[in-house]
Amino acid sequence: MTEKATSSRIGQPVRRKEDLRLVTGNGSYTDDINLPGQAYAVMVRSPHAHAGIRAIDIAPALAAPGVLAVLTGRDLLADGLKPIPHKVWSQHPAEVHLREHAGFKTFTAPHYALPPDKVRFVGEAVAMVVATTVAAAKDGAELVEIDYEQLAAVTDTLEAARPDAPRLFEEAGSNVVVDGELGDRAATGAAFARAAHVVKFETWVQRVTGVPMEPRAAVCEFDPDTERYTLYAGNGGAWRLKDDLATILGVPADQVRCIMRDIGGNFGTRGMIYAEFALVAWAARRLGQPVKWTGDRHEAFLCDYQARDLAVTAELALDGQGNFLAMRGSNLSNAGAHTTNYSPLQKGVEIMTTIYRIPAAHFHARAVVSNTSPTRPYRSAGRPEVMYVMERLIDLACREHGFDRVEIRRRNLVKKTEFPYKNAFGMVYDSGDYHHTMNWVLESGDWNGFPARRAAARARGKHRGIAVANYLDTATGVARERTEMTVHPDGWIDVVIGTTSQGQGHETTFAQLVNEWYDVPIENVRIITHDTDIVKFGGGAHSGRGMRLASQIMWKATNQIIARGKRVAALLLQAKPEAIAFTGGRFAVGGGDQAIDLFEVSAAMLRRTDLPDDLRGPLAATVDEVVPEASFPFGSHVCEVEIDPDLGTLEIVKYSAVDDVGRAVNPLIIDGQTHGGIVQGVGQALLEQCFYDARTGQLLSASFMDYAMPRADVFPFFDTGISEVPTPTHPLGIRPAGEGGTTPALAVTINAVVDALSEFGVRHVEMPATPERIWRAMHGKPKRPQTLELS
Repeated sequence: MTEKATSSRIGQPVRRKEDLRLVTGNGSYTDDINLPGQAYAVMVRSPHAHAGIRAIDIAPALAAPGVLAVLTGRDLLADGLKPIPHKVWSQHPAEVHLREHAGFKTFTAPHYALPPDKVRFVGEAVAMVVATTVAAAKDGAELVEIDYEQLAAVTDTLEAARPDAPRLFEEAGSNVVVDGELGDRAATGAAFARAAHVVKFETWVQRVTGVPMEPRAAVCEFDPDTERYTLYAGNGGAWRLKDDLATILGVPADQVRCIMRDIGGNFGTRGMIYAEFALVAWAARRLGQPVKWTGDRHEAFLCDYQARDLAVTAELALDGQGNFLAMRGSNLSNAGAHTTNYSPLQKGVEIMTTIYRIPAAHFHARAVVSNTSPTRPYRSAGRPEVMYVMERLIDLACREHGFDRVEIRRRNLVKKTEFPYKNAFGMVYDSGDYHHTMNWVLESGDWNGFPARRAAARARGKHRGIAVANYLDTATGVARERTEMTVHPDGWIDVVIGTTSQGQGHETTFAQLVNEWYDVPIENVRIITHDTDIVKFGGGAHSGRGMRLASQIMWKATNQIIARGKRVAALLLQAKPEAIAFTGGRFAVGGGDQAIDLFEVSAAMLRRTDLPDDLRGPLAATVDEVVPEASFPFGSHVCEVEIDPDLGTLEIVKYSAVDDVGRAVNPLIIDGQTHGGIVQGVGQALLEQCFYDARTGQLLSASFMDYAMPRADVFPFFDTGISEVPTPTHPLGIRPAGEGGTTPALAVTINAVVDALSEFGVRHVEMPATPERIWRAMHGKPKRPQTLELS
């Protein structure tokens, strides 16, 4: 084949072929879609964090010019719309599930797109105004009069768990909606009793939001003749959106079509349906015309699903030589106003011991509701929090009991000869070489040369710190995926698959797989993912499942196509099927000159009438499978920082990362994913926080003026390495690569900060480690977090 084809194989750093379209303004995002005769929706949002809805007067708004309808929660109930479905737990067969405490039943809150009774967070939509223009809809929204009964609110994670906290759902009995445990309490207690050292750590991993490039938008049309809805909206996966919308509308799934164009970021916060998506569909049916809604950035800060928000108390037991004996503690997750998902709690607790050999562990795991925007899984859901806790515990143990930070990690890392390895909670890790990645990153980060750099910084009046952190990620998610692969006679190969890209580069990397297997230029591969009328099923892109599952089922479809093609080629070349080999895009007899091209076989199958019935028609294959195995990416990062003691300002002077992906399909894209992941993690460690006023429940960081985002000019060039230890749970050895940058970044950044401040006797700095917090840690007395009761 051509050089263009062979240069795009697996392992090559191919530039993303979708980028030319996107950077030249030829992308198609949801707000770019406009339908003939569409009306425009604007949401009336609650100014209160917690309030009963006594009455809503819509008459003034209906009388306003251009207003077509004003809809409320009572209208929604009258029309029979159902609550937004909450798939709260990961159902992957490899997950370890919490044991509920006796007498406790996990609570899933009813969540209507418009609340009929009361609002539970600032910004929750209370009514929808639909008008002929956006301006008319906004004018109408200002005229809707709502009589609220203000109620006491609670936003703080620990406060929400108190028995006397303001109650969000009376039927739940309290704000605690999950109460369970994992591990062996007795064995853990016995290990702590014989420990030579015990170190304790209390922290709150603050709440953040995804801040995607593209604010949310949706437009829907309803066909009264077919009674079908067609929704255009960006989401984590078109098929879940279709199913959830059908559930809310109370119609069969085949009456809903979802189309997703380009999506400007997800990171998990767009992993499920939003209220507005259902509302525009409902309004389109009622009005008999398409309805469009586009949110602004302020609405995104208020109402996008948020993330993290975990209060932790943890203890680590060690013997006199620094061997880890046991771990125990309590994790309390803040679900926000509606119980959309408990997976971050589950996915974190089940790997609290991370990649270290810890024989016994026990954790109490709870979740609460509060008067804040709901939370969802966010890049590496639940894992950055627990890596942060473990790596902070290790550094604290070294600081308090004299262990070396590198040697204690080497001593306790699971060895490559111990795989498959079952941790103390029952989670089984597939494979790895944890010592290799740590040794590699210590070398690339020049760990041994740090004392000289610290001394030089001190001579300039600055304080340097360095840290290393190891991590493990868990790739599970929806276990089922489907593909339809078709080889067309004109030289194109179509791959229909339900794993939708939100910026991961699937158009390029999926095409590289096809190039590897068929020797077809990636320009001739069409990846079709966006339309549920074409894609028959798809699990979407989340939990590291995109490339991992797509590559498996595409590989199986390829094998079926090649096997079928060999049978056709044998007939055409008058040879036995077992004599046919497929190489370089051609079917050849015994590797000789007697051969036929892949696309010639495809053409023959469509044209020839003398072939057996099972060899006539398109050269295609369909694979629809459940993949029950999990995958466990891992790696090690080193961060070096320098702090100005007069201002508390911090500079990241060097950041090195080594991440294992099993087998790298496109190293260039992997590096890009790693860079972005590091920035997201460091952004949380140093800058970002969704800050709610404890008294009023108002979000005080609801704009870019108040929510601090990381910028390119505050980072050095990253030094990244890609480790490739194949996983036995994947036929190609592939692990996910998209979340590894984030998972250890919280831990390694804060450990480096604390190391820089060690001469001031600083034990810990809470996230975000802002200049003010750093300065106060050096010169003042920082406020300690509240204590969580261990159980």
